Formats: sequence, C-alpha cells, structure tokens
Amino acid sequence: MTCCSCFQRHTESGNRVQNAPFADHKARNDPSFERFSAGANPAPVPSTNPAPQADNGNMSVDAYRKKHEITIICPGREAPSPFMSFQSTGFPSEILREVQQAGFKAPSPIQAQSWPIALKGSDIVAVAKTGSGKTLGYLLPGFILVKNLRHNSRDGPTVLVLSPTRELATQIQDEAIKFGRSSRISSTCLYGGAPKGPQLRDLERGADIVVATPGRLNDILEMGKVSLRQVAYLVLDEADRMLDMGFEPQIRKIVKQVQPKRQTLMFTATWPREVRKIASDLLTNPVQVNIGNTDELVANKSITQHVEVTTSFEKGRRLDQILRQQEPGSKVIIFCSTKRMCDQLSRNLSRQYGASAIHGDKSQAERDSVLSEFRTGRCPILVATDVAARGLDVKDIRVVVNYDFPTGVEDYVHRIGRTGRAGATGIAYTFFCDQDSKYASDLVKILEGANQNVSPELRAMVGRGGYGGRGPRRWASSNDSYGGQGAYGSQTRDGPSFQSSYNNSSSGNQYGGAPSFHSSSSNNQTSGAASLPARLV
Repeated sequence: MTCCSCFQRHTESGNRVQNAPFADHKARNDPSFERFSAGANPAPVPSTNPAPQADNGNMSVDAYRKKHEITIICPGREAPSPFMSFQSTGFPSEILREVQQAGFKAPSPIQAQSWPIALKGSDIVAVAKTGSGKTLGYLLPGFILVKNLRHNSRDGPTVLVLSPTRELATQIQDEAIKFGRSSRISSTCLYGGAPKGPQLRDLERGADIVVATPGRLNDILEMGKVSLRQVAYLVLDEADRMLDMGFEPQIRKIVKQVQPKRQTLMFTATWPREVRKIASDLLTNPVQVNIGNTDELVANKSITQHVEVTTSFEKGRRLDQILRQQEPGSKVIIFCSTKRMCDQLSRNLSRQYGASAIHGDKSQAERDSVLSEFRTGRCPILVATDVAARGLDVKDIRVVVNYDFPTGVEDYVHRIGRTGRAGATGIAYTFFCDQDSKYASDLVKILEGANQNVSPELRAMVGRGGYGGRGPRRWASSNDSYGGQGAYGSQTRDGPSFQSSYNNSSSGNQYGGAPSFHSSSSNNQTSGAASLPARLV
C-alpha cells in the first residue's frame, strides 16, 4: 500500500480511476514539507565511483556564478552552493556511472545550481537557453525522489513531466530511460498522433515517471486510465512554449489532479509576463535560477550568424551555394514558414543532397522515421517548420538555414539554437527579405548582443521597419500546427519590463539582477483574437 493510496478511488469494476480535483492548490505553506529530508526520504549516499571531472580548480562559489552568469532570486533565504563537480552531488553510484558513460565531465551551469535546490525539496523556476542541459537538471533529482518514496508505480507516477511537443516528449523519455535504467526506474511517454493502446498498457504495468503532452494526458485522464494522486514532483518543461501554444487551460486542469503538497519545477527559455503569472499560481515560494540575461532575448554566442538581405528569387540559388560548401554528411536544418514550402523544398533538395521534411501534417510514424534518419546521418538535411525549432536535440547539427524568416525574433533565436549545443559551435544563415523589414530592428539587437557582424543592408532596413524601437514580438505564432486545444493562439504583448534585485551579503551569494515573479507591475497587455490550432499532441 502506498502513502498516497488513500487519494485514489476506483469504481466497483476497478478499471476506471476516479480523478477528483484537489480543493486547494496553493495550500503548501508548511516549511517542514521537504521530500529530501532525513527519515522516510533520506539524502542520497555519496558515490564511490564518480564520473570524470572538469578542472574547476579552487574556484569560489561567487567566481563560478560570475563566470557562468548565474543569478539567483530567493528573497529571505540563502541559496545552496552549486555542485561544481559530479563528485560533489552525492548522487548514487549507478547514476554517476551513467553520467560517466555519457562522457560528461562536469555539470552544466543550470544543472550545477538547480540540483542542490531541487534536492532540498524547493520549487524552482529555471530560466536558461535551449541546449543548456535542462533535461538532466530536473530528471536526476526526480530519480532520487522516486527511489526514496518507493511508491507502487501501478497506482500512478511519482514524477510527471509536461512537454509542449511530442518530439520533445519522446526525447525526454529517451533520457529518462538512458539515465534511469541502472536505477530500475520505469517511465513511459504519452503523446498524440500515436495509438493509445500501447501507452495505456505501459500505465497498467506501472511507470514511476510519466512524460506527456497536455492534450494526450488530458484524454487519458478523462478515460480514467491514470491517477496523478501520487505525483510528488511536477515538471513544466519549455513552459513558455506551452503557453505560446495555448496549453494553459489544459495545464491548469492537469495540475488540479496533482496533490498540493508537491514539488514543482518550471524550466523555460524565456521569462515573459505570462510565464511569471502561471509560475506565481502553481509554484510555492520558488527559488529562481537564471543563466545569462533574462531581461533581453539573447542568442547563443557560440553560433556564427550570417543574415543576408536578399529576394525570394535568390533564395534557392544561395541555398544551393551554402549546401555545396558543407562537408559531405554534415547535418543541416532548413526552416520554412509553411508546410507547402517545406514539402516543396525537400523534394527539390532530395534529388541531389538527400533531404526529408517534418511538419505538423506528418503522421507520428513519418516524423519518427524522418528524425531517425536525420540523427543517424542517412538523410543529413532536414527541412522543417517551427515544429522542430524547440525540443529537437541532435548534438552534431552543423548548420541552420532560415529559408524563411519566422514570425518573431524569439522564434529566430530558438531556430538557430538547434546548432551550437552542449558547448559546440555552429553556423546559422538567414535569408531576410523586404517583407521581413518589420523585424530588422529587433534582429539587429540580437546580432549585436551576440557580438555578430551586422551588414549595412540590414541596418538600412531598420528605418523602414514597422516595429522600430519596440520590443520583440515574443508570442508570435507560426502557421505550422503544434496541436492541442489551444485557447489563446496568436498574441502580441508589449508589457513593461520587470526589475527586481535582492542582495544577501552575509551569504556571499549573488541575488538579483534579473526579473522575478516576486516583482509586481501593471498588467497592461494587448491580446489578439483567440484561435484553436488543430489537435496533434
């Protein structure tokens, strides 16, 4: 019998779980509620088989945080020191063996700072760029909690991870299997576009960790085939993207099925007002960890960006030149704005280079096949709509080409972020036409912020741009379909900037310098008309 079994009710047939919402989801105010404290939930035992370490010398905590641009916001509390090596984490030896075999030499900055906070049982908001190691940042503490609580997985998961797209969800699942195998932690992935039968059978067999897209999880909840009453560790991954796609109502519906006394972690690449609002509603006294500058949209400085002012007629010729310059077998992603152009371009390129297309109209089997061929290098060129802009984690992508400029500079940053991941370098080419001039001002800021060259032609377009001097259009929608019963659709929000800083000289830690939902501000915003994208996940 599990400690949460009293929450789960069944009908006489025993086949259908009755999911009734909890009454109060902001009731966790008891400071003694720490899942990693001594007693029933002992702290992890230090390993005797540490992974190979990077040389951090005798770097102080302050020096480490300054080097990696880490800021922490936790008013009235002292943040724990980062784990600058795997040996200092105290993770069990079986987990560290998996890390060692993966070739990691030291935790990434987001892992180093978020792990000690998570292991204390605190809620976390982590703001860091894509490709920064966020997945293991939340998975490994989740593994520790699963082992400590020892729930019966057939009564429901202990860890729930929500993801905006099925591509990202399946990649999280792959990492959960890879690093949780030796710890005998079971997991399953729930996403649309695939038959429910195998997913339901996985749930019946029992899963310690469930990774899910909101649409499919709500479907299975409505069927009464899963209970979330045992979930003690809830993760919202790519939270900004989930809100962009209109999943907020579904997320809130899911969270109502999770016990209030839970630990909640929110990982996001950006920190706009909408994400702050849902964080303040769903998290309790969280510690906010920022990697880099969260006040501005910043591109990865490891990526060399080439923005070429051109015409629609010149794009094809220039793309051919770029592809011919690459070494044979180099992985390249080409982004288009429409599914039709995506298919057309992939057909044209496949004659000479070998290319495949991925977008929202592809079946799950087709998408899995295309991604598999791309990862293995059998088909080194992937032509995609923004369905691949986030979550796609292929570490050896050399080049990204924006054949069509996206509907906002935030999507531009996430597109080019498919290269230059995990410490590698990359190259991004962007074709910029007259119809894109309204984004010129914001694009120049992105380039200058990453110390990139700005061509005179692009600077000349700034004066003609329709959005000169305004902030990035953070929540522009693409005309590709991610799926789900979205309630928001395309929205433009140009709200005031948020500033908050906290200083704690006695702790020696850096606090502040980045916005936090602990701040208060006016809530002026302009929302576009609501839309309902096609249900795909």
